[in-house]
Amino acid sequence: MSVTVRSFNPADPADLVVEAPVPGAFGTAAVVERARAAQPGWFASGAAARSAALGRAADAVAAHAEELAALAVREVGKPLAEARGEVARTEAILRYYAQAPYAPAGAVHEPAAGEGLLLTRRRPHGVAGLVTPWNFPFAIPVWKLAPALAVGNTAVIKPAPEATACALRLAEVLALPAGVLSVVPGGAEEGAALVSAADVVSFTGSTATGQAVIRTATERSVPVQAEMGGLNAAIVLPDADIEQAAAHLAFAIAGYAGQKCTATSRVIAVGGALEPLRAALVKALAAAGADSGPVISAAARDRLAEAVTSAVAGGAELLTGGGRPEGEGWFVEPALLAQVPAGHPLLAEEFFGPVAVLLPAADLDEAIALANATRHNLAASVHTRELDVALAAADRLDAGMIRINAPSSGVDFHLPFGGAKAASYGAREQGQAALDFYTASRTVSLLPAGSTR
Repeated sequence: MSVTVRSFNPADPADLVVEAPVPGAFGTAAVVERARAAQPGWFASGAAARSAALGRAADAVAAHAEELAALAVREVGKPLAEARGEVARTEAILRYYAQAPYAPAGAVHEPAAGEGLLLTRRRPHGVAGLVTPWNFPFAIPVWKLAPALAVGNTAVIKPAPEATACALRLAEVLALPAGVLSVVPGGAEEGAALVSAADVVSFTGSTATGQAVIRTATERSVPVQAEMGGLNAAIVLPDADIEQAAAHLAFAIAGYAGQKCTATSRVIAVGGALEPLRAALVKALAAAGADSGPVISAAARDRLAEAVTSAVAGGAELLTGGGRPEGEGWFVEPALLAQVPAGHPLLAEEFFGPVAVLLPAADLDEAIALANATRHNLAASVHTRELDVALAAADRLDAGMIRINAPSSGVDFHLPFGGAKAASYGAREQGQAALDFYTASRTVSLLPAGSTR
């Protein structure tokens, strides 16, 4: 009996977007072997060929932009404006890495003594196994595959089941040579098989799955990076532009229903900022809810609702939202809570939805201590007019990405991406860091014939 993976429209759960066969562990291993057979030829094709292929892929994304955006809206519930923005970013990432094949791949060094030539060269690992999430179904796969391909690896993607149609269509649109890019639909079995066979592994997803990926890859001694989300904090100082800060926070909490690993889930108001921020943020979140979109599944919706209910039962104050709008689809009203009891999961876990906790802090020291009191420090934002305060906060926050007077959920695709503590493992993604991750350094000594050294 054949096994399939099915993906449904979260705004209309009766709409089956795609049903695709899954290959199982054996079939996944076979896909990796085909990619491994194609890799030497892809690398040997040279910088110009790889650059041109990535450039053509960018052109193809641009040509299919509206179709891809519509598919993201339908399959993963992304609001249209955000879907269009993601597709534009996907094109830009491909254009950025299309120049990477021409970048220096090593350096020349002076020998310690005598004649000769010492070289360091970076070379691809082989097959990149990419396990990707559903929330950015185009941008995240591309910011993994583009640097991997640019330096001469081939790639196999195992997308989240909820983004199967997006991954399959993306591969069709990119139209790379046979074996250079493959998609393996499926679930945990296919993901585990890919991690067990690839030569370098990149993962984005939940902490529990990420830890399993790390264990498997490290036991095999293959390079691995894992991005596992964040319990991100925003610090608002009394001197901040409160209305602007509230607008930024509402976007970071409710944008795409909070389903971003860089979304804000803890708002820390310092001193006199508490009351005006509380009023402004309640108003901004009520307005943001109309455009936030659904959460990805009924299970996600129910987990969020239970978290809000249990917090209120424990003494928390629900300032706004938390309900379920009428009609079809897995929608949740963006929620803001205050006085959440210590030890509640909302203060310790990433819920991946439009729910945030408002916390008071007497001063900047207490605010930074609260922000750092988590193992999942991916991103943080600081809202203040004082440059010295902003610099001091940026220097003391544990987060891997710190944004001043901006939402925590913004990402610059050419800069290193990753968090602190348990939010990330291994090398950073994006930019030069990604090119280094997908290659291994080799040292070459060239000595004159007959040398005794």
